[in-house]
Amino acid sequence: MLDNLCDVPGVLVGHATHREGLTGCTAILFEGQDGAVVGVDVRGSSPGTRETDRLGPVGAVRPTHALLLTGGSAFGLAAVDGVVRFLEEKGVGLDMGVARIPLVSAAVLFDVIVGDPSVRPDAAMGYEAASAATSGDFAQGSVGAGTGATVGKVLGMDRAMKGGLGSASVHLDGGLIIGALAAVNAFGEVRDPQTRKVLAGPRLEDGTLGDTVELLPEAAARLRWGESTTLGIVASNAHLSKPQVSKVAQMGHDGLARAVYPVHTTVDGDVVFAASTGRVEAGPDVVGAWGARVLEEAIVRAVLAAEGVAGFPAARDVRR
Repeated sequence: MLDNLCDVPGVLVGHATHREGLTGCTAILFEGQDGAVVGVDVRGSSPGTRETDRLGPVGAVRPTHALLLTGGSAFGLAAVDGVVRFLEEKGVGLDMGVARIPLVSAAVLFDVIVGDPSVRPDAAMGYEAASAATSGDFAQGSVGAGTGATVGKVLGMDRAMKGGLGSASVHLDGGLIIGALAAVNAFGEVRDPQTRKVLAGPRLEDGTLGDTVELLPEAAARLRWGESTTLGIVASNAHLSKPQVSKVAQMGHDGLARAVYPVHTTVDGDVVFAASTGRVEAGPDVVGAWGARVLEEAIVRAVLAAEGVAGFPAARDVRR
């Protein structure tokens, strides 16, 4: 048991990380020509996505071959081209007679304010992430899509902290396996869902961590559109239809709401994907409820595993 998204059979995860530019991307590949049945639910008001409309419950095309979470804001969507090229070279894609077309959906987060704004994930980085995809253990924290992620921005970026990328999983009776992965770049703070203690959030003048909701009335006029997002994936080896995985994606947002305060704001672009890769019989309510629980754990791990960078201390660096 890896205790990450790769515990789900048929799921591979790979990162590309640009340490100097402080950005990166994370590719999630689904093995085989049939890929996975994938749904999505977008709750934030400032999302950046690619090929998500076809994931709706009435979308005609069933398989998805990969997902990509990436930094770089809208520029980072270019990294999808590299994932598509990698899959095409492997002969993976929807057979249209004249070509096999890899189906890759993506979501972005805004990190260009943290590192070098001229460095963004591109096709080369997308290809690198897909090439690195493994069904084993993978790095968490300040890697891949979490490289330049930040949280706790209500007092401005000079008081924010480091976000990151995290993952977790659970094994249930009957062979059901549910995994989650999150790239956490939230406007709000991240709290321990059990104790409600702030793990990473806005830093007050005395060095302690503040409550975003309490600080919000005074800071509302300074909110900057589109700088924040939490991206999540819930995957399982359950046998689910497109309407059912869409419900799981909806329920996955409960995990965001239990770990990020506040969530789904006008300046966040929160997106949750859900994927079904197997044949285990399980209802969407079971997968969705446990998926939300595993996703909240992935969010906590993202900030606890993160490493601080200039101007953005990590959870391990501050007193609470």
